[in-house]
Amino acid sequence: MDSNYGTYKLRTRHLNLFYSTKQALKDITINISPNTVTAFIGPSGCGKSTFLRCFNRMNDLIEGVTIDGEVLIDDVDIYKNMVDVHEYRKKVGMVFQKPNPFPKSIFENVAFGLRINGERSKTVLEESVEAALKQAALWEEVKDSLNKSALALSGGQQQRLCIARAIAVKPSVLLMDEPASALDPISTAKIEELIYQLKHSFTIVIVTHNMQQAARVSDKTAFFFMGELIEFDKTDKIFTNPSEDATQNYITGRFG
Repeated sequence: MDSNYGTYKLRTRHLNLFYSTKQALKDITINISPNTVTAFIGPSGCGKSTFLRCFNRMNDLIEGVTIDGEVLIDDVDIYKNMVDVHEYRKKVGMVFQKPNPFPKSIFENVAFGLRINGERSKTVLEESVEAALKQAALWEEVKDSLNKSALALSGGQQQRLCIARAIAVKPSVLLMDEPASALDPISTAKIEELIYQLKHSFTIVIVTHNMQQAARVSDKTAFFFMGELIEFDKTDKIFTNPSEDATQNYITGRFG
């Protein structure tokens, strides 16, 4: 048994993923510690978003995808047959590239997952919605308009609302696929500050094309290229003294 068994939140071992006959991920082994921010960087089409989606089994929804190897959360292999996917997904929140609030009130957006999970208590719903909006640094801006449509919020507010919706059900992992790429610089700065705060409560994995963003928000960075994990290390080392030539070439802008 691995001597680090039990000390990691997320792990993969020899993970391969195929879209039909095309191999998109090649023999990826990684260990991600709890309460850290891990950034996935690399050029478009390198596999980083596909890899991120392995952690909440969203690739299951794509026809022709096959996976071998292991994907573990809390040392449970989530691709084994006995895993209840619905129960598992409660542990893993997901925030997408473009804000995708539901055409409902601000309150109902945040309460959505709680209601799906069977919560009926008005008091519990109100307390949970307030707590999630506070964690997402949005409460002060919306506390007097919870019954207004979420679609009336600005783009940056909508993305923080989507983060509140994701964390309201108290997942232990938060996956973010380029969460600030559709936002203006001020909103982006708020999201980055929020990520820094949220890692005290969640294990966060973020895909980003913005290397400055990766450098600002993450503890560790993984560089992907052509479906392979080229290098994974502390963020400051990746950006100042990478071990691999391909990493150096990418972060200095020679390709990508």
